[in-house]
Amino acid sequence: MTRPYAPGYRIPTDLLLKAYASGVFPMAESAGDPEVFWVRPETRGVIPLDSFHVPKSLGKLVRQQRFDIRYDSDFAGVIDACAEERAERQSTWINAPIREAYIKLFEQGHCHSVEAWREGELAGGLYGVKLGRAFFGESMFSRQTDASKVCLVHLVERLRARGFALLDTQFTTGHLKRFGAIDVPRGRYEKLLKDALKGNAVFYP
Repeated sequence: MTRPYAPGYRIPTDLLLKAYASGVFPMAESAGDPEVFWVRPETRGVIPLDSFHVPKSLGKLVRQQRFDIRYDSDFAGVIDACAEERAERQSTWINAPIREAYIKLFEQGHCHSVEAWREGELAGGLYGVKLGRAFFGESMFSRQTDASKVCLVHLVERLRARGFALLDTQFTTGHLKRFGAIDVPRGRYEKLLKDALKGNAVFYP
């Protein structure tokens, strides 16, 4: 399940893309830990795009257009916000090697962010990796109530409209299950992934 890197090791972007294509992703024990380990879960979190559920109150908020939704306008700001310590989460798995690698992936067009802005401030967002017709959600954050949830709704709308076949969430949580996230065994997930890697979908622009 895990294989650590030596302290201070940089993650080559080509290796990172190959890892995603085989169902593996990196994590760190904490922001201050210089090591990275690879994860290949027995059970994988997925949000089926055709059964995504939007709670009634959230749907109303989306229609109100309280936030200005942008794509890829401040990727570094999103990943840094995802790594911030918060009252409900005192540590993060986003360390320096991971941050550096994903920013490079973004510069190469393989990473994307969905951002909720309000009054010129970044209120919430999410980011993930795009490969073929798959989008691998990495992390999300909110500085204002429900901002990240609104971003998730817009993410799914975009994935549906642009022919994506898989939205990977790595793991499921009670929060994600409200939107229809399910756990799938590794074997089934790898079949879904193999299918999603056939062809290409464009996330942005």
